Amino acid sequence: QVQLVESGGGLVQAGGSLRLSCAASGRTFSGYAAGWFRQAPGKEREFVAGIKRSGFSTYASDSVKGRFTISRDNAKNTVYLQMNSLKPEDTAVYYCAADRYYSGSDHRSYNYWGQGTQVTVSS
Repeated sequence: QVQLVESGGGLVQAGGSLRLSCAASGRTFSGYAAGWFRQAPGKEREFVAGIKRSGFSTYASDSVKGRFTISRDNAKNTVYLQMNSLKPEDTAVYYCAADRYYSGSDHRSYNYWGQGTQVTVSS
């Protein structure tokens, strides 16, 4: 079992930046791949970015590529999502997810989830 806690959400103006953190506990986090997902009201949960266990392989959806960067610090058991050039359409609850192996963009493949952190981008 691994427990995940997100932080770093908030209200920001369009064009601004935020960095989300996902702190893991319970197991050695270096043994888990991780991903960030988001869900806006009335919409399905959407893949944002993913990272394999070593941190050397990362992935991002087309909607955030070039603006968002996922990274991890296994010594701190933490995964980050650096979000730059934020747009109002990035407004959503952002969730951190983890699993033993990288599961791609299908949220149903991840077994461990945080509680989410709200990101609101004003125009």
